[in-house]
Amino acid sequence: MILFWIIVGILITGAVLAISLVTTSKAYDYKHEVDPLPSREEEQPHQ
Repeated sequence: MILFWIIVGILITGAVLAISLVTTSKAYDYKHEVDPLPSREEEQPHQ
């Protein structure tokens, strides 16, 4: 009976590890976009 729970624990740990690796891989593949800095002319009216 204890062997059953060890196997279940290993399977759950493996599933969590696999999901973590897939999620991390997708996060690194995501292309982040940054808005360009405003030009000096656009900043002047705010002062």
